This record gives sequence, structure tokens and C-alpha cells, in this order.
Amino acid sequence: MGGSCLNTIKISLQTKIFGLVLSLGLLLIVLLTAFYSYMESKQIEENRGRMALEISKTVSFIPTIIEAFQSKNPSQTIEPLAEKIRKQTGAEFVVIGNKEGNRYSHPLKSKLGKKMRGGDNERALQKGEYYVSTAKGSLGPSIRGKSPIFNQKGEIIGIVSVGFLLEDIHQQIMKNVIKVLYVAVFALIISLIASILLGRNIRKDTMGLEPYEIAWLYKEKNAVLHAVKEGILAINQKGFITMMNQPAKKLLNIHGSVRLMKVDGLFPSDYLYEVLETGTPQIDKEMVWKDRTVIVNCTPLFNQHEITGVVASFRDKTEIEQMLNTISEVKSYSEDLRAQTHEFTNKLYVLLGLLQLGEHQQAIEMIQLETQALQFQNSVVFNQIKDTKIQAILLGKLGKASEKKIHFEIASDSYLENLPHHIKLSNLIVILGNLIDNAFEAVYGLESSTVKFFATDIGSDIIFEISDNGKGINENEIPLLFQKGYTTKEGTESRGFGLSNAEKAVIEMGGMIEVQSSPGSGTVFTVYLPKDSERGRKLE
Repeated sequence: MGGSCLNTIKISLQTKIFGLVLSLGLLLIVLLTAFYSYMESKQIEENRGRMALEISKTVSFIPTIIEAFQSKNPSQTIEPLAEKIRKQTGAEFVVIGNKEGNRYSHPLKSKLGKKMRGGDNERALQKGEYYVSTAKGSLGPSIRGKSPIFNQKGEIIGIVSVGFLLEDIHQQIMKNVIKVLYVAVFALIISLIASILLGRNIRKDTMGLEPYEIAWLYKEKNAVLHAVKEGILAINQKGFITMMNQPAKKLLNIHGSVRLMKVDGLFPSDYLYEVLETGTPQIDKEMVWKDRTVIVNCTPLFNQHEITGVVASFRDKTEIEQMLNTISEVKSYSEDLRAQTHEFTNKLYVLLGLLQLGEHQQAIEMIQLETQALQFQNSVVFNQIKDTKIQAILLGKLGKASEKKIHFEIASDSYLENLPHHIKLSNLIVILGNLIDNAFEAVYGLESSTVKFFATDIGSDIIFEISDNGKGINENEIPLLFQKGYTTKEGTESRGFGLSNAEKAVIEMGGMIEVQSSPGSGTVFTVYLPKDSERGRKLE
């Protein structure tokens, strides 16, 4: 219970900024102070070491000191001079000793004549080197400059050790660091005040909303935009797209990101610019775009009475038309089934009449003829065409053909397995229903009217072929067949949509449709539907 309460606690943006600035400020103060202390320590130690070495060198070349080594009591001459140099230079000690390391000078007179401490005289006394070392002497840890003393013959006769206590160096470092800390704390206070002002300014810009509230609104907006079926598009004052949801991209056939692209090149944008100029919404305006009829609604966006952009919504009128066409085809399919039922009912009445008249032989012959025809048709429809959707369409068309006295032949070499899931029944009804009905109309009234149907799924495509022995189509009319509203039939003003709808259904599944015809030799329609929906999309 306590854990869940903690999870629901929301921290304000101002608190976050304040905490971030405080944390960063403290972190920077600690890091910079540590870095500065380290660098300051190194630099001071290096400077003091160099100073100690230079002083020791200078002392080692003083003639008075060199000559004093030849006297019976060197300390008497060396000690006052060394103390004077120590006080003038600010060194902690100036110790001069002989070759054995016995002191001739020291700040504490009690240390005179005793051995020098630290164990760092070897390089000067034995090798004649000038160097800086760190060691613990009689006064404590110190940085020392060591220089050998040579006589006139170039022989090492003693050593000069000038030093500064590390404790004094550290105290100097701390004084410098404290000064830096004062400046850092002042800067931190200024930063905290600025963070409070920044937080207030951001809250004002975000209308008092916290970041998690803005994030929730953003997610909610995206969810709504992509959940609605309508396409939604927003542009700014200059006509650049600021937002477009997925349904809008699909509806307008746009791929990839379009953010901050000019709206002009994507589709007709007259309505959008008209709303930008006038501020008057445009409601239910029709726009034709890439064989689609789109209904557009445009609404201006205002910021303090200034138009800052436009939001447009799109609805596809074509989808509604396709739905109506599909319903019409389903209705036609239902009528075909009723025709089949009516045809068999008439035949049953004939059989009943023959039996009542005692014409048993004729009745048997009629039953045999019907049985043979049905067995052949059913053998192809049910044994070779295994998809129930195609079976249902063909059975309906067989009944309609029988009623119209048209010989509807299903090719004996047809073979079809179950169709892939992406091929929908509604599309099949539109495609096959229109093509077969057109073939029926083309041969209706002829003495020998025949329509043939062939289907196969050998290869990577599913192929349907519908042919008739009608009067055919002129070559110059073939390219116009699939145009909406075009028809070759007279007195049919409301016709001319069937083939157009069939072609759209074929293209929707990534397929293609071909026509072969010439006057007097009939017409052949061939439909190719890819088995693989991905391949179909690539072909588009």
C-alpha cells in the first residue's frame, strides 16, 4: 500500500529544476574544489621546491660559508649567516652540514652538531647532484632543496638543505580553497534563484501543466488521432505540415514522414489556404485525388485572434461507394440463388406433371439428363474448385444462366485450392459477379449463347478467365471499359460502374485484369491475383 502511494507521487517541474540545479551545483563545487586543491597543492609544492633548491644553490656558492669549513668552529660563522638567509627568504630552515651530515646550522641551536635527518643527503654528498626531495626531518615533513658544497679543488665538503614544512603548504592551500568556495557558494545561490524563476516561466508557457500531464495529453492525442478512421492533417501559417495521422496518409496514398513538408505538393490544398486567409471553416467539400472522392472539412486554429494554422479532416467517399457496390453485388448474388431455386422448382413441376400423366419414361429421361448435367457441373465445382466462396458464386451464376437459357460452362481443367485469406469474399463477388454478368448480357438473346469460366492457381498467381461468344468489342473501346460511367449498352444511363468497380477490387489486392476482344469473335476477361499479399503490394 505504501509502495503504491509512492509510485503515484508526482514531483513538480519547478522542484525538479531546483533539485537538478542544486545537485549539479554541489557536484561541480565538490569536483572543482577537489581538482583545484589537487592542482594548487602540486603547484605550490613545485614552487616551494624550486625556491628551496634555488636558495640552497645560492647558499652553497657563498665564499664565506665555503671558507668557514676550513675553520676550527664552522658553526660560529655559518649559523648566523644561515639564520639571516632563512628569515629573509621565509624558509622554514636553512641547514648546512659537513660531508658526514653533521649540522653546522639549524633554527634550533640544540640541534647543532647532530646528524641531519631524513636520509635524503646521499645524492648531494656522494654524487654532487642538485635536487628537490620530500622527507621527514627534525621539524616535521618538509620539501627540501639539496645542494652540495664544493671547495676550490672541486671536492664535496658539505651540503645545504633548505626546506618548507608541508604543514605550512597545506595551510596555504586551504586558505586558497576557502576563497574559491566562497565564490562557488555565491554562484550556487544565484543558480538556485535562476532555477526558481525558470521553473515559474516554464509553468507559465505550459499553461500550468506539469510535464507528466503534457506527456499524457500527447499520448492521448496520438491515440485519438490514430484511432479515428478519418484522416487528420494540420498545417501552420506558412503551409508546412505539422501533423498527419496514419489514416490520412493511407487515404491520400502518402508514404514516409511528411512533417514540415510543404502541403502544396502532396495534394490539392486550395481549401486549406482559403481557410488560412479568411478564417472561415470549409465544411463537407468534395475533392478528387488519385481516383478517390474525398470529403474535406477545414477548421482554422487561433492564438489570441490570430490564425496560426488549419486542421483538416478527410473522409473517403469512395469507400462508401464501394460498400454500396458490394451490397449491390451481394443482392445480385442472392437473386441468382433465387433464380436457381425457381428454375429447379419449375423442373419439379414438369416432373410432377409427367408422372401424373403416366409419362414415366419421359420423366426418367428428364431426370437422367438433369442428373448428368448436374454431376458434370458438380464434379468440377466441388471436386476441382475447393474454395467455398468460389463454389457459392458459381452455383448462383449457374442458376441465373439456366433461367436465361445461357450455356454457362465451367472448364473441366479448372483447379483451385482454398484461396489465401487476403482475398476477401466481397472483392470476389464484385470481380467475378460483374465479369460473369457482363458476359451473360453480351450473349443474351443469341441462338447459341455460351459463357465459359476457367480458374487455376498454378504458379504464383490465381487466374480467373471469363469468355463469351458475343459480338465482341471494338479495339478503340477497350481502353475505355474500366472508366467509371462508361458503357457500350444503349439506354443504360445509370450503368457503366461494374467493370470500374471490378478493376478497383483487383488493384486493391495487387492484381491486374486483361481484356481480349474483337468484333464478331467474343470477349475474354482474364484476372490475375497474387497469392502473396506482400508481393501484391510491391506490384502496386
